[in-house]
Amino acid sequence: MDLIINVLEQGLLFGIVAIGVYITYKILDFPDLSVDGTYPLGAAICAALLFKEINPWFALIIATIGGALAGFVTAFLNVKLKITNLMSGILVMIGLYSVNLIVMGQSNIPLFNTKSVFNGENKIFIIITVVLLIKLTFDLFLKTKLGNLLIAVGDNEQLVTSLGVNKSNIKILGLMISNGLVALSGALTAQYQGFSDASMGTGVVVMGLASVIIGSSMFKRISFIKATSLSIFGAIIYKLAIAMALKFGLNPNYLKLMTAIIVILALSLNSDTFKYKSRRKSKKVILENEGGDLNAEDSSIAQGL
Repeated sequence: MDLIINVLEQGLLFGIVAIGVYITYKILDFPDLSVDGTYPLGAAICAALLFKEINPWFALIIATIGGALAGFVTAFLNVKLKITNLMSGILVMIGLYSVNLIVMGQSNIPLFNTKSVFNGENKIFIIITVVLLIKLTFDLFLKTKLGNLLIAVGDNEQLVTSLGVNKSNIKILGLMISNGLVALSGALTAQYQGFSDASMGTGVVVMGLASVIIGSSMFKRISFIKATSLSIFGAIIYKLAIAMALKFGLNPNYLKLMTAIIVILALSLNSDTFKYKSRRKSKKVILENEGGDLNAEDSSIAQGL
């Protein structure tokens, strides 16, 4: 039972990252690698403020703003300085590593003797409340005019421009929201686990992408579930897979490799290769059922399918 509760807590916390990654990769079609830097940035800002006895809830807000500003820098490099989206994320990610060390003053800050939002409270209740609040708020935002423009920028930038809307500003807003959420998750995680580390963001973008892909792949046939919920479910399933692997004796040094394999499998299952094979098999079955013996022309067609 403790394992399930622990998986739910970690999965829900990482679900906030998954929503942030969903915004950039799925909505904006923007491969934002700066996530690997904004996640520990949120933790670093939160830890530095908690160490100075700042209110933990206020520390979460400041950490979120810090992540949003990092997202702004990524967007600025892309839309204003015309640096490619991939390179913009890489540059910000590299720069944030030094920024995180400056904010913390050291590579690791223990938080066991500081106040946190989880002190004396039911952790799972607080986490569920925060995640639900974020999910519902973002779902409502997507129904607004600004939210529709955000979706439109990812689908068809020319259409947004033809409407007289500055697509660059919309993209900046999307990246700020995404990185703000990622930083918030990092801040919450730092308070949850009791420490902040400069290297805790390594591989976060891959794990977030894995969560999004897992959720959308496993529940894609259920049309009434929103994409934000799918991302959260995917994060929980991903954390469950990691926990089970560790429980059965997997060396922790192999976790990143396991994450890469999970992403590869999830992407492969969504690729056209498997869909093509499925269509080819179904067409062959139809031909066999329609007429028993195929003539020479049909046989050549069947072989080409």
